Amino acid sequence: MTTETWDDINEHVKAEWKADTTPFERVYEVIEQTHEGQSAAEIAGRALVSEPTARRHCKALVNTGFAETSVDGQTTLYKRDADRVLMSRIRELREETDRDELLDGIERMKAEIRRYEDRYEVVSPEELAQDLDASETEGWDDLSAWKTTRQNLAVAQAALAYDEASHQLTA
Repeated sequence: MTTETWDDINEHVKAEWKADTTPFERVYEVIEQTHEGQSAAEIAGRALVSEPTARRHCKALVNTGFAETSVDGQTTLYKRDADRVLMSRIRELREETDRDELLDGIERMKAEIRRYEDRYEVVSPEELAQDLDASETEGWDDLSAWKTTRQNLAVAQAALAYDEASHQLTA
């Protein structure tokens, strides 16, 4: 039995990915995971393609609305389009839950946020961050959970509004 080292396994996985996908698919996957802008060279390295190939596919993804650009000096940076990701989350939530489930979830998240406000006597995670010491692990964990709950609440409320608007348009 042969034991492979982690480097060999990583190289094997990269080789398999390259063999099983097209350059466009790899650039798409890299962009899909890119929250902060990256240059075509950085994307090329991650997608196992040449820089011109990455740039060409990134431009195509920008043209379709999947990616967006920003400029850092003379370098164009690419990342997934935040609005498209948000709309995908809203549509997915709308399709997977009914109106009553959305309303129940919204009420639960509002109650959770009120518990954070009462527990820390602040009105936002940002205000809590100003009050916490670096050693307050539980407080920082709560801050992270509070931010996540606030984001999820906004998405759920948007999904509910989207659902209501859709029904109004079809009525």
